[in-house]
Amino acid sequence: MPMDFEFPTKVRDLVSTIAPLDVFDIVIVAMIFYKMYQMIQDTRAITLVKGLIVIALLTVICGWLNLHVMSWLLQKSSDWLLIALPILFQPELRRALEHIGQGQFLRQSTSLLDKKEADSVVDEIVKTAKKLSQTKTGALMVLEREMKLNDISVTGIHIDGIISSEFLLNVFIVNTPLHDGAAIIRGNRLISAACVLPLTENHELSTELGTRHRAAIGLSEQCDALIVVVSEETGTISVAENGRMVRHLDEQTLAAKIRPAFTRREDKFFGNVLSKWRGKK
Repeated sequence: MPMDFEFPTKVRDLVSTIAPLDVFDIVIVAMIFYKMYQMIQDTRAITLVKGLIVIALLTVICGWLNLHVMSWLLQKSSDWLLIALPILFQPELRRALEHIGQGQFLRQSTSLLDKKEADSVVDEIVKTAKKLSQTKTGALMVLEREMKLNDISVTGIHIDGIISSEFLLNVFIVNTPLHDGAAIIRGNRLISAACVLPLTENHELSTELGTRHRAAIGLSEQCDALIVVVSEETGTISVAENGRMVRHLDEQTLAAKIRPAFTRREDKFFGNVLSKWRGKK
């Protein structure tokens, strides 16, 4: 039986129609989807995306098997999902729009401090958290990253002082005006204290988490900041990021967790590709 070369011929014809602008278009779309994935990969939104993918696959399978009733139900569900998506992805959509508004959606992160300054600030924050934990003094420290938190800082008392452990410990002295609320840290400066943070609306959180922890998670759902929390009841040190909280941190794990807030965040995917390309050359 003669070999059929129809399929390779069609592929060759299809490739011949691709212009340089088409390649550029595909690359831009791929970068946008990759940045969107980066933004949601460590959030609750990734679970919603998986659910949407499952519904899409079920719709295709039901259509292929001619399951008319199931196809109709899934189609109607998809129509309702189009209305519900802006509500379900509200924190992620807000974060994406803020990135676009600040011109940072496709731009790689910039370094806030050099390595020596970053290590110094991290050491001071870790030292502060350790002492507050030992005395079971409640505290909230918001480490600002790319998204500016001016709308949060104006809810507190403007300070603008160089970060040091002694300075931060004085801010969180019990029964003083600055103790309640959050301290906003930008680079190596404390810009505001006694700030009010939005509480999370996630009702699935453990009942062990108090108002400080819920406020930390609430802010982390709306921006890219890292929020360090010291529990007043147990002295436990936690960090909230992207709507999630990591608890029971020691000095080493806390330092490793907060250091990216002060140093450049490399794009591992593109960084690895670039390093391999250079190695081949």
